[in-house]
Amino acid sequence: MWAEELHAAVLDADRTQAIAADPVLADGLRQTNVDNVVHWAAANIQDPGCRVPPHLGTQALDTARDLVRRGLDTNALDTYRAGQNVAWRFWMEICFSLTSDPDELRELLDVTALSISTYVNDTIAGISRRMQEELDTLVHGTNADRRAAVALILEGSPISARRAELKLGYGLTGPHTAAVVWSTARGGLEELEAAAEELVRLTGARRRLTVVATAGTLWIWLPVANTVCTEELAEVLSSRPHVRVSIGRPGRDVDGFRRSHLDALTAQRMLARLSSSRQVARYEDVQLVALMTADPTHADEFVSEALGALRHADPELQQVVRTYVREQCNASRTAERLYTHRNTVLRRLAKADELLPRPLSEDVVGVGAALEVLRWRGADS
Repeated sequence: MWAEELHAAVLDADRTQAIAADPVLADGLRQTNVDNVVHWAAANIQDPGCRVPPHLGTQALDTARDLVRRGLDTNALDTYRAGQNVAWRFWMEICFSLTSDPDELRELLDVTALSISTYVNDTIAGISRRMQEELDTLVHGTNADRRAAVALILEGSPISARRAELKLGYGLTGPHTAAVVWSTARGGLEELEAAAEELVRLTGARRRLTVVATAGTLWIWLPVANTVCTEELAEVLSSRPHVRVSIGRPGRDVDGFRRSHLDALTAQRMLARLSSSRQVARYEDVQLVALMTADPTHADEFVSEALGALRHADPELQQVVRTYVREQCNASRTAERLYTHRNTVLRRLAKADELLPRPLSEDVVGVGAALEVLRWRGADS
């Protein structure tokens, strides 16, 4: 599909790796890619040959604002050029299918080449102005100071703890638990703030450090080392289905501040990579799955080879096998955990052996890991 090739060209470039690594930025850019093409096509249908007005819709402007908040400049707009090249190649194929008359084809290509290049130039100019306005706003705002201080800490740059604390308004000595709170749909910061407050309440933290990373993402630090109950937090968030929360391991002092945040980012990227419907993920719960799914193609191959027909079996059967592996292959404990009879567990394990490529006893680790990947994908079949 043309959209997939367009997204790949825009997000796979070396210059856009920072964008591709952030699920919110990447989704925004994908939507902007499609909107740009549709806008140009619709304008030409309505007024053929006329200058197409720049596309400065809400999504494009929100993405521009987010790029600035992540410390990126107008060089990031080179993505528009990459998208233009892909779109032009597809458009030429369409043109050659419309006519075989050399003169007509030459005129069609000349007119549309000028139209596309002018449209992209005008759009980039408009987006650049929006980015500059956002930069001017952030330079004079407290979030800019916090964002800059956090960036220095995360990069390991030489900044004294005292200076960083003054800019952050947050102590760096002691315990820290970091979280990323974001939305998978367009929306305001209000619901993200509400989710952050629930996180504060459930951990018993007295305060939090918040940095607005993008229009749809908050970076949170709590001065606690408490373990968050993911089930309770997920229940609270169920009324906000588009909100996601990833949580890092607790740490101490500056190193713990940094590591816990990087953990939370890893868990966030894993949820996005798997298109998971799960709303809450702790790094310690997904560390193995995050490593295994770094390459989605290889992960899919591994799941298929490890599970065979069990991959598409009844979710209840998969749950029995997964619980059995977690309970160290103890059928009695598995039955207790699932509130069922031991004989029921044994029958289902026998059924699983019929579906697996080789008996469970010969590949306990592989089967357990593959089932965890399915669980975090949000689909057990």
